[in-house]
Amino acid sequence: IGLGGGAASSMDTGANQADLDFDSVQRGNAEIQRRAQEVIDRCCALGDANPILSIHDVGAGGISNALPEMVHQAGLGARFDLRKVPSEEPGMSPMQIWCNEAQERYVLAIAPESLKVFDAICARERCPYAVLGEGTADGRLTVHDPVFAP
Repeated sequence: IGLGGGAASSMDTGANQADLDFDSVQRGNAEIQRRAQEVIDRCCALGDANPILSIHDVGAGGISNALPEMVHQAGLGARFDLRKVPSEEPGMSPMQIWCNEAQERYVLAIAPESLKVFDAICARERCPYAVLGEGTADGRLTVHDPVFAP
């Protein structure tokens, strides 16, 4: 689910294949969206102590677009573990996880020393999050899936 939403939304109704129509179905969750916004608001209210270094809304292309853009803009590389991406669909392939256009999803860069503060804010707002990986100085983007490449 949630694959091709950006492409499907740009086509006239009936102009694409039925598979793309099915894949582009996205699940919304207004409550999680509100919680995520509360976390962002609480972090921003901390001013110079804001634990968020960078934030990117996940839209068309899913995290395959958002994560590389954030890393590139910082002039860094990164290592990511696909199976750390929260999902209610455990049978998804690496491509489906990487390209999923799930609603209510952001990617954020948080400095390791600020993770405790961020965790406390997320706990207070009952907002789930996951640490997917870490930035690297080597300029390379590495995406790993331990299910298919242990």
